[in-house]
Amino acid sequence: MNRNRKLLAKLLAVLMSFALVASACGNDDDDAAPTQSGGTDSTPMATEAPEPSEPEATATEAPEPEPEAPATQAPEPEMEMVDASDAAVASTQFAPPEEQQKILAITADAGSSGLDMTFGEAGQFTDQILAGSGQIDVIGALHGTFPALARDNALSNVADVLDDLSADRSFAPSMVSAGLLGTEDFLAFVPWAQATYIMVAHNNALDYLPDGADIDNLTWDHFAEWCAAIQEGEGEPLCGLPRAGLFHRFLEGYMWPSYTGGMVSQFRSAGAVEMMEYLRDDLAPTLHPESLNYDFMQEPLQSGEVWVAFDHVARLKDALNAAPEDFVAFPTPSGPMGRGFMPVIVGLGIPADAPNPEAGAEAIEYLTRPDVQAAVLAELSFFPVVEGSDTSNLPAGVALEAEAVQKLLNSQDGIPALLPVGLGERGGEINAIFRSAYARIVDNGEDIASVLDDEGNNLQALLNETGAPCWDPDPASDGRPCMVEPAS
Repeated sequence: MNRNRKLLAKLLAVLMSFALVASACGNDDDDAAPTQSGGTDSTPMATEAPEPSEPEATATEAPEPEPEAPATQAPEPEMEMVDASDAAVASTQFAPPEEQQKILAITADAGSSGLDMTFGEAGQFTDQILAGSGQIDVIGALHGTFPALARDNALSNVADVLDDLSADRSFAPSMVSAGLLGTEDFLAFVPWAQATYIMVAHNNALDYLPDGADIDNLTWDHFAEWCAAIQEGEGEPLCGLPRAGLFHRFLEGYMWPSYTGGMVSQFRSAGAVEMMEYLRDDLAPTLHPESLNYDFMQEPLQSGEVWVAFDHVARLKDALNAAPEDFVAFPTPSGPMGRGFMPVIVGLGIPADAPNPEAGAEAIEYLTRPDVQAAVLAELSFFPVVEGSDTSNLPAGVALEAEAVQKLLNSQDGIPALLPVGLGERGGEINAIFRSAYARIVDNGEDIASVLDDEGNNLQALLNETGAPCWDPDPASDGRPCMVEPAS
């Protein structure tokens, strides 16, 4: 792993120590996973020194004349008060109805009437902002949504907003650095939340673990052996992947980095060929056939249809909260190059044409309060980015996730793989390319090298047309479009 990857992994570990500091005594936690207590001031009032008394007037002193009553003046106009509820907040996160209900309940006391939030796709809001609609005060979106907006000067610099907030809360340095988008002093977004992906297994599955395998340090080979043993022992496949959900993140952030050390540059490398052979020949035959239709893995886990699953933490928590004693949560496995994993960073930015940027700043202030961050973790499994969030009384299932995330971030062989950056409204196209490669090879039986070469050309065309430079774990491309290396 190169120096940048080690640094990012260490910074993320520091972040989690911030987020989970309150749980250290008990428990050590797309993309919005589209699915499913405040403190008191203790500063003492300053003691004022008594004002010196005026000397008494002597009898020989003439009394001062009574001042004339001033002419009646028109009262000064009252300053218009701004609160968070005046802001129009557009969020790509928490879009499914059940998640909308939860985040709106959490923010019901923001300002005078709760946050005014709309939910939708990143491309929809990006197009609005780039078109100069002047209708959005705050955009809450994934890290990768902001570079395209920044390139077109469509964002305000929120460095001053962060400075004001830092007077009473501490943000994780790695998250703040992500908001700079490689600049020195232009902050595109204030950190809002973070998340990642983990594995969950029913206790019944533990009997089938390969001999000598440590569930917290599995390899992808171990995982396939485990799923095959479950299938043989139970007479049916009981491992599952969310093929209808965030499966592209499984490929981009976990499989490609674990086998190639990269995401884009090594798309058609020898390591990618080996990975596809593994997926086609070893893992796919052990997956529940309904994986094609799984969006959230918590439902099949709860029903017992699946015993072992991978998914976003927000899409696993309901199963874990419902029956925490029935499940274990653990880090994703590693491959020949290391343990690829995808930290998901969510930020809050103010468009350059925001109609009410002051209210937007108030909305950001509210959403980054430690107690609000703790509530989002408890209800939605998106983890805090500020110090001081009370995580000591998490739901049992979320506590299981938090422990698994901590182990993942502390992995010595971790390869952090950021969400795709710089593709703007075309971000969905890269996901389609990775998914297409898998479907053509695993589902349709096409030749691995030919498919990777073909889809690699599609990927290069996308990078060239958008000008997107490389992002971790691929090596920096110095502002030039990232390059997909020739097959090796």
